[in-house]
Amino acid sequence: MTKDELKEYIASHFAKTLTLLDTGRYDPVYLVSPENLHAVALALRDDATLQFDFLCNLGGIDTKQQFEVSYQLASIAKNLRLDLKLRLAYDQAEVVTVTDIWPAANWYEREMWELYGINIKGHDNLTQFLLPDNWDQGHPMRKDWDAPDFIRLPEIGA
Repeated sequence: MTKDELKEYIASHFAKTLTLLDTGRYDPVYLVSPENLHAVALALRDDATLQFDFLCNLGGIDTKQQFEVSYQLASIAKNLRLDLKLRLAYDQAEVVTVTDIWPAANWYEREMWELYGINIKGHDNLTQFLLPDNWDQGHPMRKDWDAPDFIRLPEIGA
């Protein structure tokens, strides 16, 4: 299946839940609502034509206006790739876990919780593992994060 065929298939089968974004330079990127994430992820994995069985990466982005969460998926059997993107309000930064669909999400979701403060509903082990055990200075990947010994560098291109 080519990338154009993948886009056509997604448009015909997931039109109500996925919106193609223009940001996918190499792989298609789709916007999904937080409410639909789990159902869409399960459908993408279980669809016999797609078989997105591998979560390559999961990361958070703080845009200062909102959080974005990006899921990079691959289908090993079908040699396909695509990205899902969620947008979360700052004051409601919460998403449901996908560890039951892709167990690899476990550590990535813990990173998002620890570094960005994005709550992962249904995750059974949201414990700190990157920051020191006595860390009590917030979430260091947030753009508004500040600490007494933190020196902020100028923004690139500013």
